[in-house]
Order: sequence, then structure tokens, then C-alpha cells
Amino acid sequence: MSTAHDVTRRAAIAQYRLVGEPSEPDLQGLVELAATVCGVPTAVINIIDDRMQHQVAAVGIQAASCSREDSMCAAVIHDPRRVVVPDARLDPRFADNAFVTGEIALTRFYASSPLITPDGVAIGTLCVFDSEVGDLSDASSRALDLLAHQVIDVLELRRVERDLRESNAQLENFAVQVSHDLRNPLTALTGFLELAADSPEMVDAPRASRSLERAEAAAQRMTSMIADLLDFARMGGTRPHLTEVDMADTVDAVLEDLDGTIVRTGATVTVDAETFVRGDDTLLRVLLQNLIANAVKFTVAAGRVPTVIVTVETLADGWRVSVDDNGEPVAPDLRERVFEPMQRGHGAEVQGLGIGLSTCRRIVDAHHGSIGLDVSPQGGTRAWFVLPAAA
Repeated sequence: MSTAHDVTRRAAIAQYRLVGEPSEPDLQGLVELAATVCGVPTAVINIIDDRMQHQVAAVGIQAASCSREDSMCAAVIHDPRRVVVPDARLDPRFADNAFVTGEIALTRFYASSPLITPDGVAIGTLCVFDSEVGDLSDASSRALDLLAHQVIDVLELRRVERDLRESNAQLENFAVQVSHDLRNPLTALTGFLELAADSPEMVDAPRASRSLERAEAAAQRMTSMIADLLDFARMGGTRPHLTEVDMADTVDAVLEDLDGTIVRTGATVTVDAETFVRGDDTLLRVLLQNLIANAVKFTVAAGRVPTVIVTVETLADGWRVSVDDNGEPVAPDLRERVFEPMQRGHGAEVQGLGIGLSTCRRIVDAHHGSIGLDVSPQGGTRAWFVLPAAA
């Protein structure tokens, strides 16, 4: 059974992405140096989780994995400090170990220095050993500690470089997503301003005034969306701002932004969403905007006048939101793939970059919910997502 320390260690190990990956050349160089300065044939970097010991770099033996019960280093990792054992047969911690008895190896001399992360978590050891009885000088002992620190430095540098690459990729994706998600409120803004400009001031002043009000509202929604999406991106896209959200108001705002598309296509949108949910209002608006816009767009592509139904159902532990259309259902073998970036579930003749549903999944994941596609009772596609009450 895993302890709290094991869980913490496993999480610390996971951030370095070492297990199952090819040996890092810099780590390989450090184990070779450790073997040289300690005067032994074998040196290993061991990463120890709650079940296994993983040798991620080794000299003198082939790097492999073994159970934690067989690991010599696992016997001392609970008290992370340098260990030097001239003859493991005489040490009660190791006398019955398979690496000492001959079941796996015939280790006699053993020494290790812990690998401790900047957060103070011991994730493994840099160890050296020999089949002959031996010892370490003070200088060699200090060198082993120094090399163990260098191992962590290499791991941290590798992690930071990877995080920077991923952050740059996320920023690029975010820029594409923002331009995609702002297209509808921007279209609405432009349309309302054109209506106001085309209204003769003396003849249709009320119409011009109403169009300007709607344009101002669209601009405010766009400003809010930009600010909230930027905050979401700064937090790594994983921490939504949770409040009580009136889904009826949220859907109304989405339909206002999609007004031009709905009017142009003759779409009918029916809403049954008189429910409060727990979520991020801006992100849910982006989510519903994508799902409703897709429902209209792909129904038109199927040669039909869109009929879209938006419903919110209260569950025992959350809420299910469904967007049904009367277009064509997405094929079963595509219903998971279309949530990946740049994937399309319908024909290439439909305009778009294929990023809308990937944005939707990211938002739902941030709420710790689930999302999927089914066949709608209307014969088209049902896009649904579930929000947990305790996100």
C-alpha cells in the first residue's frame, strides 16, 4: 500500500519523465564519472517509486528495472543521506537482499548518495557498487554527493527546457484558439454597427440606437472574453474561475453573438437552460459558442435548415448540457478523434481549422468534467458535456 511519502515521490518523479525514456547522455556521463572517482566498475542512477526501482543510466551493467523489494537503494531512501557499506553481507539492511545473496548479483561494496529535488523530495540515488569489499575516501564521498547534486541539476534543466517548449506551443495554440473564439462576437459587433450606419437618423433612430446598444454589448463580451481567456492561459489552462453561472443568461449571450449566423441560415434554436451550474462563465460561453456554431454550420452543410435544441439537465452530482441538431451524426469511429486539434468530423468542404472541439475538451477537462458526441434524437449529432457539482 502506498504511503503519503510514496505518493509525493511518484508525483515528483513524474515531472521529470524519466521512466521508460532513452538514457539521457548527460546522466550517462555522470554515472561514468561516479564509477571513476569512486574506483568501482559499476555506477547507477536509480529512480525509486512506490513499486519499482528504475535504472535510468548505468555503467558496468545493463540498465534495467526491478521490484522495490529487491532494491538495495529502496532500503535507505526513507532516510536520504549518503550511505557507505564496505561489506553488504555484514549489514542487516542488505544481508538478505537478492543483489547480495547471489539471487540477482554478488554485491559486496555499496555506496549511495540521495537524489533530492529542489522541493526536498528524495526520488532515488546515485549509487556505486562492486563485487569486492571496498570503501570510499573522504574525497570520493564528497565527490559522490556532488555528482548526485549534478544529476538533479541535469533533471531540472531538462524539465525547464521541456516546460518552455510546451509553454511556447500552448501560447501558439492559444493565439489560434482566441482568434477562432472571438470571430463570432466580432462578426456580431460588425453587423450591429452596419445596421446602425444604414439607419436614416431621422427615420429609424430607435433601430439605430438598438443596434448600437447591441454592438456595445458585443464589444463588452469580447473584452471580457479576451481578459478571462488570457487569465486562463497564464494559469496554464487548468484553473478556471468557478462561480454560480446562470446557463440561461450564458446561452442568451452566445445566441446574441451568433445572431448573424442564425438569421442568415434560418436556424431555429430552442433553449431549455433555466439552471444555475458551477463553472467559469467565460469558458462556458466559449464552449457553448463552439458547440452551437458547429451544430448550425454542419447542419447547413448537410443541406438542411438547422433546428438546434440546447438543454441543461440536473444530475445527482452535477449537470449535463446537450446541444442537439438535425444534421448528420458524426460517425462512431470519429467521435473521439474530432476532439484532437486540427481534426474534422465532417467533409473538408466545411470551413474551419478543426480546433473548436479541442478547445471544448480543454475547457471541460479544466472543470474536471467529460464531453462527447452521440446521435441526436433529431437524427443529427448530440454534443454533450457534464460538469461535476464539486469541480
